[in-house]
Amino acid sequence: MFVFLTTFPAPIIPAADSVPALRWGIIGPGGIAATFAAAVQTHTEQKLVAVASRSLDRAHDFATTWNISNAYGDYAEMLANPDVDVVYIATQQHVHRDLALQSIAAGKHLLIEKPFAMNGAEAREIVAAARAAGVFVMEAMWTRYLPQNSIIQQLLDDGIMGDIHLVTADHGQNMPEGHRVRSLESGGGALLDLGIYPIAFASQILGTPTAIHNVGSLIETGVDAQSLLTLSYAGAAQAQLNTTLLARTPITASVAGSDALLEVGSAFFTPSSLTLSKPGFNGDAIRWNDETGIVGHEGLSYQATALAGFVAQGLTESPLHSLDETIAILDTIDSARWQLGYRFESEQ
Repeated sequence: MFVFLTTFPAPIIPAADSVPALRWGIIGPGGIAATFAAAVQTHTEQKLVAVASRSLDRAHDFATTWNISNAYGDYAEMLANPDVDVVYIATQQHVHRDLALQSIAAGKHLLIEKPFAMNGAEAREIVAAARAAGVFVMEAMWTRYLPQNSIIQQLLDDGIMGDIHLVTADHGQNMPEGHRVRSLESGGGALLDLGIYPIAFASQILGTPTAIHNVGSLIETGVDAQSLLTLSYAGAAQAQLNTTLLARTPITASVAGSDALLEVGSAFFTPSSLTLSKPGFNGDAIRWNDETGIVGHEGLSYQATALAGFVAQGLTESPLHSLDETIAILDTIDSARWQLGYRFESEQ
């Protein structure tokens, strides 16, 4: 007999002091790198020891701000430093492939800011090189390492949801003129920068889609502005996802199963909340709130701790977000982009 939960399972995540303190180098001292540095230094035991930029002045400024001992105006110089265990690539995605291949050739473990690469083809190159070298590589899909995601995965593994029929998720922001997300040269567009979160959420729940249908539009620069995606899966399950760089959306997600409805609060890819409801209309519900005190993008800290734990276990990829899944998600984005007529020069 089915018994509805009265409490959520406790999240299972490694404590910050339970994993080795790796020595990190950062490539690309921009905004996301600063956010990552703040999260790591506040909420982990990991050590930031080096930063590299094409501009030595920028690297020095970043190093001074975050008390990092080594600053480089050349990526190769940092990669040659034997005191760097793992590299965080925080540049724009159009250079991820080249920097990843350089880092792998130098024998460094890697955390690559999302999107992992411009497309599935580039991702396959990175993954092949990483597997040949035996180094650890993962995409910085930080949502997978949050406490709420541990709970979601336990609900799925325990069959609490029943048969999954529909997944929904959205992510829209009003990105101003001149923003890199609007840039064709940088590999911008809503799908790669914003829509990757809803698509990754659906991927975790339902896997790789068997069919992808996208309706959307482009902006004057040629990148995708907005997409309404319907993904189909074996067993008749579907995902309805949307993303836009033209307006703010609720940024929520849900999983509708035969035995329960799970709703993830806004913003669903950051530390937030969960509501689990009985399947009947106006059914009883239980609620969980993230009370760790780690809020917003401070949650980037969890992926750093997780990576250090995986490396200590001798793994070469994340068991929570495999490299094959990373490729499959980019393949989905590729298909969605191409349906709107947005292709990179290498894809023509």
